[in-house]
Amino acid sequence: MLKEIDNHLSDIKKISIKSSDELEKFRIKYISKKGIVPSLFSKLKDVDSDKRKKFGFKINELKIKVRQIIDKSKAELSSFSKKESTIDYSLPADFLKLGSRHPISIVKNKIIDIFSKIGFDISEGPEIEDDWHNFTALNLPEYHPARDMQDTFYVSKDPDYLLRTHTSSVQIRHMENNEPPIRTISPGRVTETRIFQQDLIVFFIKLKDCMLMKMFHLLI
Repeated sequence: MLKEIDNHLSDIKKISIKSSDELEKFRIKYISKKGIVPSLFSKLKDVDSDKRKKFGFKINELKIKVRQIIDKSKAELSSFSKKESTIDYSLPADFLKLGSRHPISIVKNKIIDIFSKIGFDISEGPEIEDDWHNFTALNLPEYHPARDMQDTFYVSKDPDYLLRTHTSSVQIRHMENNEPPIRTISPGRVTETRIFQQDLIVFFIKLKDCMLMKMFHLLI
């Protein structure tokens, strides 16, 4: 039995544990309920009383060595795991690529920049417009073809509300709320039906400019 314990002491000196699975297998082999160390303790009752103390000391030595190996391996594996998964949360985040501007937006911004440099401001208005601002205030009579259902998307009738067909309606709103001199441009999305075209496109970007002074009036 002493030789068996010495063999186990010799074996554990050669142990090299490199993973948590290997560590668990080692623990089960030596110190689990059915492991080697408990099995050796259970055999003490069969040893002569004068030799029992020596055998007990050897078994305890084996138990202590096994515990030391387990504790050391746990610390090494834990340290290695921390090194592998260390994240520096103080580092700046990776910024998402936002892509690029649409060509229409690029052209629109260039036009706005040109007019801004010569004193024009930017005016905006609703895309759902009433009849007065979209037609009547622009001298478009009731029989004008632009008012027909095939040319305009009406949201409601009586009173008439529609998706604006141009941004001239924004100019009307701007003139209602501002006194001359006026220099403004009105870029924005408009809607028109083109039922006679093969490729049906209903959304457009238009830009209207208006300059109104006491002795000079330009409306394009």
